[in-house]
Amino acid sequence: MKSIVLALALALGTSLSYAEAPKKETARVCVDVKDKEGKPVKNKDGSVKQNCRTVKVHKKLEGTAVPEKK
Repeated sequence: MKSIVLALALALGTSLSYAEAPKKETARVCVDVKDKEGKPVKNKDGSVKQNCRTVKVHKKLEGTAVPEKK
């Protein structure tokens, strides 16, 4: 009986201890589509066709300058 209660407590305790991970910051990047000649491709309505992707935004870390060799 004690082992069942212990197993149940561990199962519930581990599921509650997980915290939700913070959502990653993302940015939507769109690039105009160009044909082989380098001219922009147009949609049926006359606007320029674009390829859009969602990318993660990374933090840039500050660093120190690398000393030059003599």
